[in-house]
Amino acid sequence: MEVKNGPPATKNPCGKFIGTGQRKMIINIYKGKVQQQLENPEMTQLNYRQMILDISKSSGIGQRTVQTTLSEYKKQGSVSSPNKKKVRPTVIQKVDEFDKNAIRQKIHNFWRAREVPTISKILTAVNEDETLPNLKRTSFQTILKDLQFEYVKKNRNSALLEREDLITWRRSYLDKIRHYRAQNRPIYYLDETWVNAGETHNKTRVDSTVKSHDAFLRGPSTGQKEPSGKGKRLIILHIGSTDGFVPGGLLCFESKTNSADYHDEMNDDTFYEWFVKTLPLLKENAIIVMDNASYHSAKKHKIPVKSWKKQAIIDWLQSKGVIVTHPIVKNDLMKKVKKIKKQYDKYIIDEYAKNNNKIVLRLPPYHCDLNPIELAWSSVKSYVRTHNNTNKLKDVLELLKKGVEHVTPEMWKHFVEHVKKVEEEFWDIEHVTDSVMDEQSEGERHVLMIRTGDTSFSDPDSD
Repeated sequence: MEVKNGPPATKNPCGKFIGTGQRKMIINIYKGKVQQQLENPEMTQLNYRQMILDISKSSGIGQRTVQTTLSEYKKQGSVSSPNKKKVRPTVIQKVDEFDKNAIRQKIHNFWRAREVPTISKILTAVNEDETLPNLKRTSFQTILKDLQFEYVKKNRNSALLEREDLITWRRSYLDKIRHYRAQNRPIYYLDETWVNAGETHNKTRVDSTVKSHDAFLRGPSTGQKEPSGKGKRLIILHIGSTDGFVPGGLLCFESKTNSADYHDEMNDDTFYEWFVKTLPLLKENAIIVMDNASYHSAKKHKIPVKSWKKQAIIDWLQSKGVIVTHPIVKNDLMKKVKKIKKQYDKYIIDEYAKNNNKIVLRLPPYHCDLNPIELAWSSVKSYVRTHNNTNKLKDVLELLKKGVEHVTPEMWKHFVEHVKKVEEEFWDIEHVTDSVMDEQSEGERHVLMIRTGDTSFSDPDSD
C-alpha cells in the first residue's frame, strides 16, 4: 500500500478538541505507514519516535495526542470517543468568598444609610464596583440565595433581608464569643489558604495593617483572591491567637490538582490528623474558631435521611434501642429519627475537642471577615510576594515559614481588635433593619389613611 505525501496538513490549534474522526485518521495513517514498510523492506525503517513525528506532521495533530492515541489503540485495539463534557464552575463557585462578603457589606451599608435595599439597587451597586464581578440579574439572585438573603415583602415594602436561620447563627456566634471573652478564655482562630510558586506583587500590593472594614474584604487585606495558576501551589493550614501563630501548628503540602478552590485539597483525615496533633499545643480551656468547611464538619454518626432504604433506617433505629413495629412507612420512621437525632448529630472534631477540655465555635457561612487569621494570611503572602525572586516551590516554602514568623503577636492583637469592631457592626445591623422596616411600615400606614380619608388616626403625643 502506498502512502502519498500530500501538502502539509494544517496544524491543529493548541487546546482545540480532538474528535473521534481525527483519532481514527491518526490510526489510519499509522496503519498505512506500517503496511508501506512491510511491502517495501528496502525503505528506511522508521523507529517509533520518528513514526509519531511523521504522523504529527501529516495530520497536523500534536505529537502528544498522536502518542496517546496510538498507545490506546495498541492496548485496546480501538480508540474511544473522547469526553466532550467540561466541568464548568457554577456562578456560586466563580464568585469567591471575599466577593460574597463584599456583596453582603453593600447590602448592609444600604440599611445603615437607612435606605431599603432592593435587588435592582444592589445589582447596580455591585456592577458599578470595578473590584467585583459583573453579574446578570439571574446570576445575582443565585448569589443572594447562597448568601441566605431573601426578598421580603411587607405591605408595600420590599427589601433584601437575611434569612432568620442565618441571623440566628450569626447572633448566636457573636453572643458566645462575647461570653468567652468575658471569661478570659483563650481564643484561637484556624483556617486554610494557598500560596503559588509564582506569588509576586505584580497585581496587588498588600498592606499588613488594616484601616477599614472594606479593606478586609479586598486586596489590601486579602491579596489575590484566586489562585493565579502561576506554577505549583502550596496548601497551608495554621492556627493563631493574640499570642501569635501557634509554634508547631503549621501544616503545608503541595497541591496535587489544578482545582480553583484550595478547599478541594483538604480532606477529613488530613484535617483530623493535624487537629489531634495541634490540640496539645493550645492553652487549657481554649475556644477554637473555624469555618464550616466540610472537612471541619465530619459527623461522628451517620444520621438517616429519607433517601436511605427503609431497612437501613430500621436497622439504624434498632441499633439505637428504638423499638420498630411492623408494618411501618418511611415517613413514620423518619419521625422516630427526628426524635433522637439531636443526641447523635455530632461532629468528630467537636467531640474530640470537648474530651480535651476545649470548645469548637463555628463561624456563620461566608463570614471570613470575622476571622482575624485572614489578615494574618495577608501579611504572610505579602512577605512571600516581596521576597520571591526564584518562583521555585522549595524557596517559596522557606519564604512562607519566614512570613509566618514575621507576623508578630502585636500584629495578631491588632487583627483581633479590628475583628471585634466588625463583630459590633454585625451585632447592630439587625437593630438598624428593624428600625428602617418599622419606619417604612408606619409611613405606608400614614399614606393609606390619607388616601382613604380615615380620620380615626390620632397622634399619640397629642392631648
